[in-house]
Amino acid sequence: MIEIRVARPSDAPELVRLRRLMFGDMEGEGAPGAWEADAVEMAREQLSVPSPRLGAFVVDGTDEDGRPLLAACAVGSVETRLPGPRRPTGLFGFIFNVCTDPRYRGRGYARATTEALLDWFAEQGVSRVDLHASEDAEPLYRSLGFHEHSIALSLDVSGRGR
Repeated sequence: MIEIRVARPSDAPELVRLRRLMFGDMEGEGAPGAWEADAVEMAREQLSVPSPRLGAFVVDGTDEDGRPLLAACAVGSVETRLPGPRRPTGLFGFIFNVCTDPRYRGRGYARATTEALLDWFAEQGVSRVDLHASEDAEPLYRSLGFHEHSIALSLDVSGRGR
């Protein structure tokens, strides 16, 4: 039995550590960086509100010296858009961080935390959940019922208007 719990504000540093590991696995960008302090603060704040729009589910573990750490997490957010015929609530979910510490991979933690996050999304009234999957993770998400629905395009606008 996998013990899953809702992440607490105090888990923010570990959530960010796992996020860094995810970026390292997906994009080769796993070195610590200045973004981490902002990410820890943002996660801590968003997990502290009474009705959070950030959902995070974790499995606890320990490092090689027995110190506590997070073995795995699934993190996503509820986004509000204008309602439409297929999405009358206007609530969408986006999963942006699913990661298992290398010491704990192959135990079903990614699946279990993602299923808990999907249940949370349903409880929030979310009608659709999106994510971007790595090739390695695609089979997991397909087995959970995810499928391709459109072509996604993106544009970095951080330098516009300056």
